[in-house]
Amino acid sequence: MNRRHLLRLGGATLLTAGLSGRLYAAPPSGPRFLLVFLRGGYDSCNLLIPYSSSFYYEARPNIAVPRPDPASNMGALALNSDWALAPAVRETMGALYAQRQVAFVPFAGTDDLSRSHFETQDSIELGQPTGGARNYRSGFLGRLSDTLTGNAGGNSSIAFTDALPLSFEGTATVPNLSLKKVGKPTFDDRQSKILSDMYTGHHLEAAVSNGLELRHEVAQEMADEMTAANRNAINTKGFELEAERMGRLMRDKYRIGFIDVGGWDTHVGEGAAQGTLATNLGSLGRGLQVFSQTMGAEWSNTVVVVLSEFGRTFRENGNRGTDHGHGTVYWVLGGSVKGGNILGEQQRLDRGKLFQDRDYPVLNDYRAALGGLFRGMWGLSPKQSSYVFQQIAPVDLKLV
Repeated sequence: MNRRHLLRLGGATLLTAGLSGRLYAAPPSGPRFLLVFLRGGYDSCNLLIPYSSSFYYEARPNIAVPRPDPASNMGALALNSDWALAPAVRETMGALYAQRQVAFVPFAGTDDLSRSHFETQDSIELGQPTGGARNYRSGFLGRLSDTLTGNAGGNSSIAFTDALPLSFEGTATVPNLSLKKVGKPTFDDRQSKILSDMYTGHHLEAAVSNGLELRHEVAQEMADEMTAANRNAINTKGFELEAERMGRLMRDKYRIGFIDVGGWDTHVGEGAAQGTLATNLGSLGRGLQVFSQTMGAEWSNTVVVVLSEFGRTFRENGNRGTDHGHGTVYWVLGGSVKGGNILGEQQRLDRGKLFQDRDYPVLNDYRAALGGLFRGMWGLSPKQSSYVFQQIAPVDLKLV
């Protein structure tokens, strides 16, 4: 092992000087924002169910979620006369919706029409106008972090990912922290001593030492949480465990966060009220509920946005799944969110109203919607808003 090899590992494992110098300082008071990116294009039609549309049931003879049954508290939860919530999240997001802490924005998305996971994910994370040259060194959360550094006194952002996501690319130093290796330090004591000795007297000595101490501390805390959670109080696996850790870090140290969750590409055997998609939605809902509870009093200052690169086809395919679509449904959660609402521009879902006769149309551009949300959260000026999202005017969907 040599210094060059160590530096290749440095960004993800040692967290470098940028993180070690900032981790222990509490961020400025004020709003907190977490972006949850569902990679793979989740099927929003089976999350927020357009149950007033008979065409929905015609288009999905095998995978449509049944209409709400007033006599049952186990099926879909009617939110209004048009929309219902999937049974998989009835006890989690349904409960927060009843507390007016969750809003949904259907017909949301981007004008990117590639229907490619990678192309559209990149397009959304960059947040730049489509049709022109892309600057892969400038993501919209990176630009937001830059803006808040000058606007509110200090940058305090983090990505809960293996590597820095494209959305955080920019001039600000943003750490990334993978939460997958639960309870397992990246380096054992022997390896830590080798690395520390290697950098004795080097200008990076303090950064390496602090980084190793931080990794050990985080791993130990997460191992302790894992043990405590074995009382069957919560499911400690996957996103649900990450959500608790994120909640603590966002509550105590950070104000802008990002995490991505995979497994949403449901071409085959998607299921309806039960099945692959419902299982994923259930886990996600429980994780978000844990996050909200862990935030404590800071939940009232927090906004969480759940989005995906695109939705799925309105009609099911021959494999009882759905293919790459266009418009989707965003979730917006938080203690001060004007929840208990379905917001944004909408239309009835009848035959002939689909985009290209296959997908949800995009009536609420994500850049305009997020721009309006950020302006409402942080009071961004027109100049600052245009720096975060160029060539589009923020739209206030009354989310906060």
